[in-house]
Amino acid sequence: MIPYADFTYFVLLLYIAVPTVILGLFGRAGWRWALLVTTMMLVVQYHDALHLRKHFLVSEIWLVLAFALWQWLLVRGFAAARARSGWLFYSAIGLSILPLALAKGIPLISPKTQFGFLGISYVTFRALDIVFCLRDGVIARPGGVDLFMFLFFFPTISAGPIDRYRRFAPDWRKTRSRAEFLADLDGAVQHFFRGLLYKFIIAALIEQHWLGPAGHSGSLSALVSYMYAYSFYLFFDFAGYSAFAISISYLFGVHTPENFNRPFLARNIRDFWNRWHITLSFWFRDHVYMRFLLAAARGRWFKSMHTAAILGYFLAFGLMGLWHGVEPHYIIYGLYMATLLSAFHIFSSWKKIHQHWREGPLWHALAIFITFNAVCFGLLIFSGRIGAPPVVQHPPEKASTTVL
Repeated sequence: MIPYADFTYFVLLLYIAVPTVILGLFGRAGWRWALLVTTMMLVVQYHDALHLRKHFLVSEIWLVLAFALWQWLLVRGFAAARARSGWLFYSAIGLSILPLALAKGIPLISPKTQFGFLGISYVTFRALDIVFCLRDGVIARPGGVDLFMFLFFFPTISAGPIDRYRRFAPDWRKTRSRAEFLADLDGAVQHFFRGLLYKFIIAALIEQHWLGPAGHSGSLSALVSYMYAYSFYLFFDFAGYSAFAISISYLFGVHTPENFNRPFLARNIRDFWNRWHITLSFWFRDHVYMRFLLAAARGRWFKSMHTAAILGYFLAFGLMGLWHGVEPHYIIYGLYMATLLSAFHIFSSWKKIHQHWREGPLWHALAIFITFNAVCFGLLIFSGRIGAPPVVQHPPEKASTTVL
């Protein structure tokens, strides 16, 4: 079952939301209720059977529980280590990523083998966040229940937004007053209706009347049309999903961070990544890019920190592209974004030297236009549409006499 994708899932949410509102009005929608609901939702969502081998089926929920146990043992062992040396830290990172690597790698070797579960990429990011924070000494070792809830909090399990443990833990353990619950309920309602507008109205209309027709032709003009259609569709569909996830999180007192902030109004590519898929880009910024820069500065790896910054972009966005998948278009997408960020870094450094540069309203408008088109081309690469044959539109089937 894919969250926020069909009518059945929203009916299921209704059975959760109504008692949550009633309990919240009496100040009873606390962490125990959130834990119970999350557990029930995991059982419902991951009830399908997977083919680990040709004749060997296993329920998806067992893979989820195995992943949870693996990460709990890893966190427990790493936190208990008195001296978290470099090799131990990198070993913990590697072991934490191992289930995700297997989930992406095994089907390539054995296409008929199913391994992993929906949302394993995002759950892995949360698990890594705990390892990083333990290494930095900014959190104590989380308890088993806290770790479980942070990893598998059901509103955000499948596609984020990606929360941080230091922000999440106080929220879900907090006892809310009636006034605090009503404030959260107001936020939940606003985000929910935004999600309806974005995902099921705007994105659906774009897909039906623009994206679909543009994909049926192989001409250059159709490809350009598809580029813009896909960019807008991806934004409204994903931003709508994120709004739903934030909405349901608010019901349980968890203020999941926003994931989008008018990204197509960004004035440069760096500004864009401060607005688009914010929780993912900030995760890579904090845990990959900044750590690489810090290590480069301490070790004096390069004569110029500009070199370190550019290599850091390629490291972070190369990994981001690889995280989306091992297909070439994902990797090229990551390298393309790293190239744009590197070019902007060089341009920004040049501007600091040439103080005569002035930016006015016309320049701002031109900067938004250039950034928008550069981003749309990147999303076209991401879509895998370049070089792909036109989508064949099959004729509609004859109407059935059965009334549905």
